Amino acid sequence: MFIRCAFFQGHVKPGMQAAFDAHIETTLRGLWAQFPNAQEVRLLREVESDRPDTHLELVIMMRFATRAALEAALASEPRYASRAASQPLFEMFDGHVFHTVFAADALPLGADHQVSFPTAPGALQ
Repeated sequence: MFIRCAFFQGHVKPGMQAAFDAHIETTLRGLWAQFPNAQEVRLLREVESDRPDTHLELVIMMRFATRAALEAALASEPRYASRAASQPLFEMFDGHVFHTVFAADALPLGADHQVSFPTAPGALQ
């Protein structure tokens, strides 16, 4: 499987957090969910880090079964629409955005292993 992440390294500009979050919720979230072949889309918000000098405001994670599926998503209309719709987000952000593609292996867990992922108050889901 392949995972493509967009890392927003930096901070939302002062006074822009509500507008930044609203733009994600009202405009971008729906576009990201339309990427063809995506098996999973997650929006990650940093809660804490062992690197206080590096802040990741947002990480967008998309999982694809194959590299071809990822490439098709990158060539799709929803991807181009999301790039255009992201411009206001970049104007509210002080930092830089970069993308990384990872080859990923799932680790099998034992049958008795139970995992739950609680949602933090105020977290984007």
